[in-house]
Amino acid sequence: MTQQSYKIFIDGQAGTTGLQINERLKTHERVEVLEIAPEDRKNLDKKKLLMQEADVTFLCLPDDAAKEAAILAKEAGSRVIDASSAHRCAPGWVYGLAELNADQRAAIKNAQFVANPGCYATGAILLLAPLVQNGVLSADSLISIAGVSGYSGGGNALITDYEEGDNPSSFAMYGLGLDHKHIPEIVKWAGLNNRPTFIPAVANIKQGMFVYFTLDQKTLSKPLKNIPEVYQSAYKGEQTVVFDETCLNFQERFKYIEGIANQNVCQISSFLSEEHGQALVVAKLDNLGKGASGAAVQNMNIMLGLPENMGSTLA
Repeated sequence: MTQQSYKIFIDGQAGTTGLQINERLKTHERVEVLEIAPEDRKNLDKKKLLMQEADVTFLCLPDDAAKEAAILAKEAGSRVIDASSAHRCAPGWVYGLAELNADQRAAIKNAQFVANPGCYATGAILLLAPLVQNGVLSADSLISIAGVSGYSGGGNALITDYEEGDNPSSFAMYGLGLDHKHIPEIVKWAGLNNRPTFIPAVANIKQGMFVYFTLDQKTLSKPLKNIPEVYQSAYKGEQTVVFDETCLNFQERFKYIEGIANQNVCQISSFLSEEHGQALVVAKLDNLGKGASGAAVQNMNIMLGLPENMGSTLA
């Protein structure tokens, strides 16, 4: 029996996320990517026709352009996955983090409009949500989050700066106004009542990401020793979020950002000092994989009823 194939349109296919989605879909067995001529990329009539033909439209655009394209897609009757930050907290949009809770996959599967999570937000929420949901961490807690990303997270301009520029920095903090655009979605989807501080940084590596924060027993309602069990239980059976068992016995002297490029997976680690009553929790992911295009393809598969990881990882 011939298996059904699906048509996909990528609006913004020349950007970093759009290019990566397209690369992943080249190996996908069940989809055909609809092409738009370069000169027609801003032609609303041509885009609307492709949206009408597509089973799913990806929006890989700046926020303002994504808002306009979402209106066009709604008129076209297309199902949408928006990779921008425009709709991550918007009414009527489903947040595309399948591992968030027991009901999220079904919500994504049945949605017309799905907002793909931000890269840093993915790591932060996957760390925070189980702790809040299980009462280890109060939703009223004041959390200070840090993160570091490969330079590809800054798009084509930053890639050019690092790969063609003159002596780019090995490590640079940014978001120093404490107003990073991922903070609102972290608050909403992690279930926090208070705005966390978040300081991101960029490292001189193309792909890779850490998101991490510390915890103190004095601020927790359950013992630190429960933290690994909470994560193991929350992500039991998941292929896209895994708990790194090596962290339990400090088998690694260092935690390296490398080693997960092109994969659609987030690796969770927790390092505990019961003696000092402190813990470090870390999410490691590829900012272009589970942090962007890999997650987008995963969401597309869920919406179409296909195997979740089909085409979501680059070889």
